[in-house]
Amino acid sequence: MTDTPILSLRHLCKTYGTTVPARDFSIDIARGEFFTMLGPSGSGKSTILRLIAGLEQPDQGEIIIDGKDMTATPPWERRLGMVFQHYAVFPHMDVARNVGYGLRRDGLSRTAMAARISELLTLVGLAGFEARRVHQLSGGEQQRVAIARALAQRPDILLLDEPLSALDEKIRREMQSELTGIQKQTGTTFIYVTHDQEEALTMSDRIAVLNDGRYVQCGAPEAIFRAPATPFVAEFFRGANVLTASIEAVSETLARVSFGDRDLQVPRQSRTGDAQRVAIRGEAIELGAQATESEVTLQAQVVRITYRGLYTAVELRLPDRQTLTAIHRGAVPLEEGEKTPIGLKISDIVLLDND
Repeated sequence: MTDTPILSLRHLCKTYGTTVPARDFSIDIARGEFFTMLGPSGSGKSTILRLIAGLEQPDQGEIIIDGKDMTATPPWERRLGMVFQHYAVFPHMDVARNVGYGLRRDGLSRTAMAARISELLTLVGLAGFEARRVHQLSGGEQQRVAIARALAQRPDILLLDEPLSALDEKIRREMQSELTGIQKQTGTTFIYVTHDQEEALTMSDRIAVLNDGRYVQCGAPEAIFRAPATPFVAEFFRGANVLTASIEAVSETLARVSFGDRDLQVPRQSRTGDAQRVAIRGEAIELGAQATESEVTLQAQVVRITYRGLYTAVELRLPDRQTLTAIHRGAVPLEEGEKTPIGLKISDIVLLDND
């Protein structure tokens, strides 16, 4: 990846009546990056993708692609590919004609076109499927055809709007891995839209978490997962507990945090803590006797124990009546109603700023 962004969005605004899916939205995306816009329905992510594609025009702002202002440029001149949620394949064509649709408009020779189609089908794992009718393909195979077609003309950027959401879980997981491999192999910039946290964490170089037409936090997957910036981001990722706390600045690097029955000093992580709330991942909570070996020990009462297959969720009530859920793998050495110590590391208590 070079230092010059392949895409810069500058102060994009878009309004539909009282709905505002893009509010002064600005961001840079690096060349060769797998960049994901993650958020709930209505957060604006698909609208922003359509603005990038030229399928919608912004009310204000600029769309700069490879250093050129493309805000008013029609979609077919932006050198972009797009893959949609529903398999946008031509049912009356075989696989080869679907993949080569755009290549025919480019005036390639029959030999060159056949070579490119073969290359793309090998890339997406459909070598030898050239003559297959698309109605004979599974959903995952049809989406692979759509991806191959979108990549056929070597776009600078591939836009993907929830492309795996119509697939069943097993195929979706397989396609996550395959898409990541395709992106790395081609070096194409992928801009991906999803509401699925696991999908975003698995595939992305960077994630922007969107809400109400803005991005609330942008960064590497692990950084956002481990250190959410706001209550919205923390609660969006499953397994995070958000607790009300009294937070006061002690220094530039430390804050005094009070919740449960403890008064602690924790790292500020460049946070103001003005939300007066903290986040604690469920898997960071130690239960029972081993909790006493942790840096911080709190007293809690077990409210509910729920077996969830890969883990057991243990709902706990603190002395201040707040509840949090521990994620425990293996047998739980506790019973509902029992009082128990729970343990944390100081570094697992994350200050939150206002949304």
